[in-house]
Amino acid sequence: MGKTIALVGALDTKGPDFHFVKSEIEKRGHKTLLIDVGVIAEPTIRPDIPSQAVAKASGIRLEELQEKEDRGFAIEIMSRGIVGIIMDLHQRGKIDGILSMGGSAGTAIGTAAMRVLPLGFPKVMVSTLASGDTKPFVGTSDVVMCPSVVDVAGINRISARTYANAVGVIIGMVETVPPTIETRPLVAASMFGNTTPIVNRCREVLEKQGYEVLSFHAVGTPESLESLVEGGYIEGLLDITTTEWADEVVGGVLRGGTNRYHVAAEKGIPQIVVPGCLDMVNFSDMSTVPKKYSKRLFYQWAPTIILMRTSPDENKKIGKILAEKANHSNGPVAFFLPLKGVSMLDAPGKTFWWPEANQALFNAVKENLDPHIEVYELDNNINDHAFADAVAHKMLTFLRRKKNGKEHHHGQTDSQK
Repeated sequence: MGKTIALVGALDTKGPDFHFVKSEIEKRGHKTLLIDVGVIAEPTIRPDIPSQAVAKASGIRLEELQEKEDRGFAIEIMSRGIVGIIMDLHQRGKIDGILSMGGSAGTAIGTAAMRVLPLGFPKVMVSTLASGDTKPFVGTSDVVMCPSVVDVAGINRISARTYANAVGVIIGMVETVPPTIETRPLVAASMFGNTTPIVNRCREVLEKQGYEVLSFHAVGTPESLESLVEGGYIEGLLDITTTEWADEVVGGVLRGGTNRYHVAAEKGIPQIVVPGCLDMVNFSDMSTVPKKYSKRLFYQWAPTIILMRTSPDENKKIGKILAEKANHSNGPVAFFLPLKGVSMLDAPGKTFWWPEANQALFNAVKENLDPHIEVYELDNNINDHAFADAVAHKMLTFLRRKKNGKEHHHGQTDSQK
């Protein structure tokens, strides 16, 4: 039995394009539900859900939008309306996938509908903007963006192939039966190349105890993790690689924002905080390094990544931030400080080894931290197995207390300061 794919687009200006896609889908044995979000004129192909209904779902008549002649306002209204309609269709089990095509306006409206659909629901956006910065359209969802190559403005030998490929993508997705795998509680971990060994070791320990560990690259994009925390998927957070705070404070290119991982603190999930890679600030190349840092210590990590060693003063600022953020957590938190270095490069005899800078970081953490939050100082490098095992076992302790209904809050501690 065929699946039903929602087609969302401006049928007043892109009718032929959607007629082509509709035909291709139906030739493959599936059904379509054509939804018009056009505002300018009458559709050139009959929709299953007209633009009047989309505007009405947002609380306004289509005629009012046409009279106002405000493109930005129209995009806002039609985006809001399509979100409501798509959510209703999904909740009633009327659609199995969604495909949209368009330029800037069509992309904004189509992806607004896609972002509210759950992870795994098939969503494909053919867009003139797919080869640029897609973050405003994809957000933290799993929207598949397909570059249109040429404008979405009629059928030609380029667009026909592009559209046919997009049809192949959405059909492949709706026909795919999700694999059945063992469902285990999820623990998230922040990771960098320089902290891969500790994260891998923690994963081994936790997986033996029935947990699954998801790694998130600490490259200034915490939204993906936060969306999973917000959705209730994550049981605990191993914030092993807090390097984004170095970029935030010093001015690197991988900043996570001043609210980095604030959702985990608000949700009160157990957290282990490690100052991983706070010995380094990330730049793309020397041209992106401010002149005031020209005489600092650098390390070429990759052709497009150059690292700058943080200073004691910078580490002092970062340590204070980490402590103050932890103080506001609604759940159990513990700090682990590796006295033999916070990365591969920060170890005795290595390029970034600077004990005084690390000590400034560690002292700032301890001086500003709520006295009831546990701090463990271990005579190891961050990537040593002994250090990783201590981190993993502390997380297991937190998780067991949570499972047994005995949350380990700030008033209950066995701190090893």
